[in-house]
Amino acid sequence: EGLNMNIYVGNLSYNMAENDLKEAFEEYGTVDSAKIIIDRATNRSKGFGFVEMPSGDAGEAIRALNGSSLGGRDLLVKVARPRN
Repeated sequence: EGLNMNIYVGNLSYNMAENDLKEAFEEYGTVDSAKIIIDRATNRSKGFGFVEMPSGDAGEAIRALNGSSLGGRDLLVKVARPRN
C-alpha cells in the first residue's frame, strides 16, 4: 500500500463542484479527497483545488489530466508542494 499523494489542480471552471473534480480523477484510481478552495470573502471558487489519491494512481492521473479540458478549461495538474 503506497503513500497518498496530494495533487494540485488549477484553472478549474468556477462553477465546478468538488464532486465533478472527484469524478474526473476517479477514472484513474481511488480518490481519498477532492477539495476546491473557496474564497471566504465571496464564497466563490478560487479556481483551484487539491485531490488526494494513492501515489501509483496519482502519477497516471497527472499525466492524463494535465492540459486536458474539463468544464471548458484546460487543467493544470501537478504534484502539490507540501504545506510547511
